[in-house]
Amino acid sequence: MTSPGKITLWGVEVFIATAQERSISAAARRLGASPSAVSQQLTNLENALGVTLLVRNERPVRLTPAGEIFRRRAETIVNEAARVRAELANSDLSALTRFRLGVIEDFEADVTPQLLAHMAGRLRDCQFLLETGASHVLYDQLDARALDVIVAAEMGAAADWMEIHPILEDGFVVAAPRGVVDAGGDVLAQLKGLPLVQYTSRHYMGRLISDHLARQNLTVAHRFELDSYHAILALVGKGAGWTILTPLALMRARRFADQLDVLDLPFAPLSRTISLIARKGILQDMPEQVATALKPILREAVVDPAIAAHPFLAERLRLF
Repeated sequence: MTSPGKITLWGVEVFIATAQERSISAAARRLGASPSAVSQQLTNLENALGVTLLVRNERPVRLTPAGEIFRRRAETIVNEAARVRAELANSDLSALTRFRLGVIEDFEADVTPQLLAHMAGRLRDCQFLLETGASHVLYDQLDARALDVIVAAEMGAAADWMEIHPILEDGFVVAAPRGVVDAGGDVLAQLKGLPLVQYTSRHYMGRLISDHLARQNLTVAHRFELDSYHAILALVGKGAGWTILTPLALMRARRFADQLDVLDLPFAPLSRTISLIARKGILQDMPEQVATALKPILREAVVDPAIAAHPFLAERLRLF
């Protein structure tokens, strides 16, 4: 139990989470605590400081003027604490006790378990928190300090607080129903005769595809817009249309491989970069170590099998 009158690091972290989420219940979910525990920590912190930091009886919760001032100092405190933890850890990070990792769903089955097993072997006293999701969601959580490191697609210009380690170039390809498209003919004309099964434009990857088609002055009819690789490729395999996805997506849903033909884009190439991103200057060389550990796992689990199945992907799928 924490005694009122003392400023604790946990109390400061609770305050930051509540200020960012603008909700005690949302802060509690993010921190893995109960709403009552969060509320008690806030009360203890306000008692210790002798000021009211948050107006908690409003929805959303809002900062008082004193809370606005303290928030700037609180973020400095939390950043310094993270640096101290990293500095106290050995160069091999064996003393790290908590690591919060966010990874795109593309790596969920084949890559992430191997990465966690590798890290757990080195960080024997470390507790791991894994968040799997879309790139834009992971960026938001990294920005909010809810995660320490993310592995996600780069999304435009990097913020000045980001430390970025490129890992993989993932080039987009066409997946069409097996035997429907003659690769020796006019592939684009044949594809235009089929509807596009489109990856959702609610996600960055879907917008990337839509913007690229627009730049090629291509208008393609589509009846389906989905956020599931498995659902998209199942529809394509049944002849409902064709799609544009990346090799990572194909490898994640490889059970449909015998129902598909995979072809290069019949227009200008398009790719995305998968990178490891962290807050600059916080975890010393740990982000680089994790990125280095991830590359051989990706080569064995994804890159080599994809190129073996489709040799032309050697030009589209490569490690940095």
